Amino acid sequence: MFPEWMQGAPYRFDTVLVANRGEIAVRVLRAVKEAGLRAVAVYSKPDSESLHVEIADEAILLPDGPLSENYLNQEAIIEAARTSGAGAIHPGYGFLSERADFARAVSDSEIIWIGPGAESIEVMGDKISARSRMISSGVPVIPGDEVSIPEGGAHLGPLAVAAAKVGYPLLLKASAGGGGKGMRVVREPKMLRTEYEAAAREATAAFGDGTVYVERLLTGARHVEIQVLADTHGNCIHLNERDCSLQRRHQKVIEEAPSPGVSDSVRSSMGDAAVLAAKAVNYVGAGTVEFLLSSNGEFFFLEMNTRLQVEHPVTEMITGVDLVQKQLEIASGLEMGISQDQVTISGHAIEARIYAEDATRGFLPAIGTLSTWVAPSGPGIRVDSGVRQGDEVTVNFDPMLAKLVVHAPTRKAAIRRLDSALSNFVALGVVTNISFLRNAASHPAFLSGNITTDLLDSSDISEFRDPEPPAKALVSIAEAALRMGLDKTHSGVAGNPVDEHTGHSGDPFRTLSRSYP
Repeated sequence: MFPEWMQGAPYRFDTVLVANRGEIAVRVLRAVKEAGLRAVAVYSKPDSESLHVEIADEAILLPDGPLSENYLNQEAIIEAARTSGAGAIHPGYGFLSERADFARAVSDSEIIWIGPGAESIEVMGDKISARSRMISSGVPVIPGDEVSIPEGGAHLGPLAVAAAKVGYPLLLKASAGGGGKGMRVVREPKMLRTEYEAAAREATAAFGDGTVYVERLLTGARHVEIQVLADTHGNCIHLNERDCSLQRRHQKVIEEAPSPGVSDSVRSSMGDAAVLAAKAVNYVGAGTVEFLLSSNGEFFFLEMNTRLQVEHPVTEMITGVDLVQKQLEIASGLEMGISQDQVTISGHAIEARIYAEDATRGFLPAIGTLSTWVAPSGPGIRVDSGVRQGDEVTVNFDPMLAKLVVHAPTRKAAIRRLDSALSNFVALGVVTNISFLRNAASHPAFLSGNITTDLLDSSDISEFRDPEPPAKALVSIAEAALRMGLDKTHSGVAGNPVDEHTGHSGDPFRTLSRSYP
């Protein structure tokens, strides 16, 4: 721990426990240590050799078994905080980060919760109550109807009435969750029951609550979110927007800031609405208000994520504000130290999520050993990762391996930097989506900035796959593979396996030229 004169702020705690794993645990633990505080990790048995355990000042083993026994075990995590002397708990994202009962239990244990109050989480965590609060606060919401049918409902009368009122196509969404889980598109009445039952089942499995609600499906819209910060002194600001429109099945793929489709006037109006939304629930800390932006400039409240977002680095890159540091300061009762007129936009940032998954096989999660892991580096390149060479990638956890974030003076330069960084990202031993990301980022729609949420799902996925290389390339690749001693059925270059039939990798040339406008 640093001497007192080196610490950045007079914190109310000297030790922080991070109740998470993977890249977000690594990100927060490093921020805690940088602040001169003691960093404590928790881990399950499969994670005993993980990076977040290695970098922590202390790591506490959680009970063995399924997630409910370790990373979702509230009592065990609070006990770990007591045992380690942690005065605060940071939940990261996912797991218990948006569980109001956990936030309340932490506070009741006289441990500081680094996040919003339980009531804010409750209101915004339930989409029906969030929608109602936004309407009463004057925040524009997507046209729809509030209707709730618990899982196992005997009939769908109320839902059918609401669907007829909203009109088709429509969207059924899990009230208690996010991230695309429990969400189904219904294009015609005869599909209502089937899609409702599927949404309710998935919502129950993911969130323990099968309640869904109905809203109009906006096609050709952008997914734009606003980062907000609020402290306990009544200050609330926004840090501009992020564009998360490049999605696959409601899962974000590439995010950027600022949005290429947001004008200064829309940015100001949307930012004001996000601040209004945060104030409506007495929000404290870092949070994100998500909107759908139509082509005519209208925007509608989608949901609020009462935690740190996966894509928070792009906001940090263009504003220079360390969001985790601000979370620590706000949790300590300090003023955030930045006013709205001090928030600026410098350059352009893009984030690509690196997953262990096979884009050629329906994006199935992949497993294996990271025999080689070489992340790119250089000016304007940031890699947030929870893995390193030699780690096992299993089906036990989310398949995201890392986040590649680039920053450059312009969007065009940022795209070039992203492509260069992706081309130099080497992951051997496990299939990744790196080639898919390169192709997506070089797609004409992305290059033009004309991105909508249905771009990937409405396109032929072959548009985003690598072309077949010429015969000469196959020979060169085969020779290189033999020199490296690779097993052609399990390893590859840039995260892609060498195909057992053709003998070439999914990304045959990392020097393959890209055409940019």
